[in-house]
Amino acid sequence: MQTLALLIGGEDTAASDGQTFSRNNPMTGEVATIAAAATTDDAIRAVDAAAAAFPQWSQTGPGERRAKLMAAADALEARSDDITAAMADETGATAAWAGFNIMLGTGILREAAALTTMIRGEIIPSNRPGSLAMGMRQPAGVVLAIAPWNAPIILGVRAVATPLACGNTVVMKTSEICPRTHRLIIEAFQDAGFPNGVINAVSNAPKDAADIVRKMIEHPAVRRVNFTGSTRVGKVIGEVAGRNLKPAVLELGGKAPMIILEDADIDASVAAAAFGAYMNQGQICMSTERLIVHESIADVFAAKMAEKVKALTVGDPRAGKTPLGCVIDQGAAERVESLVRDAVDKGATLLAGGGRVGTLVEATLLDGVTPSMRIYKEESFGPTASIVRVNSEDEAVRIANDTEYGLAACVFSRDVSRAMRIAKRIESGICHINGPTVHDEAQMPFGGVKESGYGRFGGMAGVAEFTDLRWITIQDGAPHYPI
Repeated sequence: MQTLALLIGGEDTAASDGQTFSRNNPMTGEVATIAAAATTDDAIRAVDAAAAAFPQWSQTGPGERRAKLMAAADALEARSDDITAAMADETGATAAWAGFNIMLGTGILREAAALTTMIRGEIIPSNRPGSLAMGMRQPAGVVLAIAPWNAPIILGVRAVATPLACGNTVVMKTSEICPRTHRLIIEAFQDAGFPNGVINAVSNAPKDAADIVRKMIEHPAVRRVNFTGSTRVGKVIGEVAGRNLKPAVLELGGKAPMIILEDADIDASVAAAAFGAYMNQGQICMSTERLIVHESIADVFAAKMAEKVKALTVGDPRAGKTPLGCVIDQGAAERVESLVRDAVDKGATLLAGGGRVGTLVEATLLDGVTPSMRIYKEESFGPTASIVRVNSEDEAVRIANDTEYGLAACVFSRDVSRAMRIAKRIESGICHINGPTVHDEAQMPFGGVKESGYGRFGGMAGVAEFTDLRWITIQDGAPHYPI
């Protein structure tokens, strides 16, 4: 098996001490990938390479940047078969999930290409006669991009596309869980002809992650950090970035609520809930974990939802015969199982699923979930959904907000004005009316509140995150000075 190299300054290179690490297939336990395990010196070299490439790339015209990003989208699409195989081997993803990743990942690149001519400033009226005052956006410098495994193409591309469109250079720290999948993104940029050093890739053994990330954040050339992952790790990255006065975009955990009011279309609600809760085995930051249902329709909804969930079979993702594949590892499977067992022991009703064989976890639906149960508060990040019954609009909102997280939410009602009123009261960065919590578009401002993080990816919000806004004046005439 070929060892994946680091990419530093356009050159494939082994780790400076020759060390490697392996990622095993979560279904079979067999080695899926062997990759170079970077040292902190390697990580610093990658940042230095990005810093050396920054002056030229930051001055490259928008037309050239656009063309290269479009070419990268085409190159990524051309690698679809390799990406699908890598995602199955490293993360247990189904072909359907891999295809969705490729579709949205290429869309993110094409949207970033369109942003290259949208990085605009403004003329600001000045109180000083003869002064032309401008607000101008300029590239910030080197961006450290850290992406996770669960939607590796979508989130890996998102981590680098807008920074590059804005004229920054990038060091991508690939996930220890899917180094080969992330490396395929980097190869698409190489195929597109990006200059050496504009995008670099560092892979690392899990035990070295904290030191490598800290060293790169502390490097003077790194001016922005973006991280998508757990709240636990995001807090550490945010703390290090804050100490070094480096702005960070942090997209972290979630416990997405779906409010289903008494006038909701029940069939549409069931379809959206099943997709939102169980797509990619519930391993999506936006996954629907809490189904907050009005008591008057709860029995009907629960019966239809249980019927739907029982049809969501689980199996080996490589076979491509089931809508659900395996979860990421044995620990994740055991954690989901323990959350379900705790809920049932404390009085919840198991309506569907609950079984597990190794890393294959059945789509599971619980009813009668209360605050005394761990699954009410804890992010399961697995194929589970919990029904919580309510008697009023106010109670629904209170329960939706009764969480430390605040990423995605949704409201189902035939009364759109009422749903909009409720949406405004929900503490989340994203809320959809009559649509699932799992929804992503490249041009939208994507991010959370509370312990789901801060900052926004996507569109003009992303441009604001990855550029510096400068005040520049041109002054004419001789003003009167007081001294």
